[in-house]
Amino acid sequence: MTRLTAEFWVHAYLRRLSLANIPAFVTAKGDAAAGAVLIKQAPLDGTAVVYQRSYDLDGNRVWVILTEGAERDVDATLNKQRSFDPDLWVIEVEDREGRHLLDEDGLT
Repeated sequence: MTRLTAEFWVHAYLRRLSLANIPAFVTAKGDAAAGAVLIKQAPLDGTAVVYQRSYDLDGNRVWVILTEGAERDVDATLNKQRSFDPDLWVIEVEDREGRHLLDEDGLT
C-alpha cells in the first residue's frame, strides 16, 4: 500500500474540516514527505487536546491523546515536541463543540 505524504494528508484534512465549516490552521509546517502530524483541538474555552497517530494492539493506526488541559500548558508541550522534532506538523482546529473529524473514515 502506498503511503500519503504528510503534506498531502494535511491538505486533505484541512479541506475536510473546511467542508464541515470547522476552522483550522497550520501552526507548524513540518517535513512535506514524512513529518509527523499533531492535531490540537481548541474549543475556545482556555483548554485544548492534542492528538497524535499511533497504533493499537492489532497494528491499526489510531488517534490517541498526547496531552490535554489548559491551553497554555498544551502549547508548552507542543513547543517542546517541536524542539525535539523540527519536521513535526501542528494543525490547530478551533471548534466550540470539540469537533476534529479524526474519528471519520480515512483519517487514520
